[in-house]
Amino acid sequence: MAAAPSLNDIAGQALEAMRAAGFDDAQATASRTEVRELNVNHNEPSLLRSTGSVRLALLGIVGGRSASTETSDLRPQAVRERIAGLLADAASAPQDEANAVSQGQRARIVKGPQEADLGALADTMRDLLAFRERETPHMMIDEADAKHTLAQWHTLTSGGSDIAASAGSYSMGVFGTAREGGQSSSFNYTGGAADDLRSRPAPDHFGIGQMLRDTAQQIRTRPAGGNFVGDVVLMPNAVESLLAWLLGQLADTQLIAGSSLYRQRVGQSIAAPLLSLRSRFDAPGCVPVTPDGHLAPPVQVIERGVLRALTPSLYGSRKTGLPHVAVAAQGWEIDAGATPLATLLGGVQRGALVGRLSMGMPAANGNFSGVIKNSFLVADGERGPALSETMISGNMAQMLRDISAVSSERLDSGALLLPWLRISNLHFS
Repeated sequence: MAAAPSLNDIAGQALEAMRAAGFDDAQATASRTEVRELNVNHNEPSLLRSTGSVRLALLGIVGGRSASTETSDLRPQAVRERIAGLLADAASAPQDEANAVSQGQRARIVKGPQEADLGALADTMRDLLAFRERETPHMMIDEADAKHTLAQWHTLTSGGSDIAASAGSYSMGVFGTAREGGQSSSFNYTGGAADDLRSRPAPDHFGIGQMLRDTAQQIRTRPAGGNFVGDVVLMPNAVESLLAWLLGQLADTQLIAGSSLYRQRVGQSIAAPLLSLRSRFDAPGCVPVTPDGHLAPPVQVIERGVLRALTPSLYGSRKTGLPHVAVAAQGWEIDAGATPLATLLGGVQRGALVGRLSMGMPAANGNFSGVIKNSFLVADGERGPALSETMISGNMAQMLRDISAVSSERLDSGALLLPWLRISNLHFS
């Protein structure tokens, strides 16, 4: 029996076929993903399974017109037919001279655990379920998983780029609600990726234990009580929402549309001096390569409140004239501060400890209004009861400037390493 073609062979044959079909430039990525996972439903182990997939992603450019496609059918005839369809799609696409593929990028990357330890998955879930039963019996883990993922891929471009990676990682995710009698909390969740699940007890990974405890305390809630201006302490999962908005302002969509608040602000202060943001592209579950085939070296985005870089892709750079900054699909950290979390909370006279923001899409100028969920009242520096029916409003850009404390503690979820942030001047209702 003939050996299965390598990812390099699959990508290389597809690239040659695209050149022969008439594409001016092309990119082919062959990938293989293998997942071993143990699932939990309603507090009980439910499924141990292994899954695998092989895919081929193609991007072609002809006459400045670009199109892309993806297929799991790797039979030669099926690939040729897909390429013919891709050429037709490109011919009818709008012409855009900003379309291009990467040039001369070369790397071989192997990182993380390459083989699954099934015993670690089982022990982790046993540890999690024992903690739930012992510490938070009112918590219902509706869904949870512990898994090992091995993602392998090989990217080739007509510009001479040749990048291959084999990245392994473990991950956990927990989702659920707490119930007592006829009352229940709102849902809550957390999770992340790591190179080793045995390095610590399951509840200590990704803030899982604290999330279970917090949710169990959110069965009974109360309103914040009237309209007022106060402080919020954002837990890391809520900090993630603020970070996502900021990163969106620095990337292609907003830069190309001309709606970014920060396009002309590189070298200027845009946040409190307490805030520094840098890449973490080599974190567990991450690979320092961009989706468009560029190696992604470390980048400092904000340094003590000063914006150091925008992050346009190659396409965004060619479209806007801004310098290209290679950014991986994920991997960011905010530097730890000097304030212990207890002290950080102690500085709040009236406000909330916020676990999750539900605010939809902020306005173009950053204004927003949204519900805070999985949150607690804070008064005179003390954490109080869980909150219900509480909204906050403000401006995302102003929130960055109004950061008044950054915790010395951080939550490591693999792709993100984030502290707690205290932010002033939010409107509660």
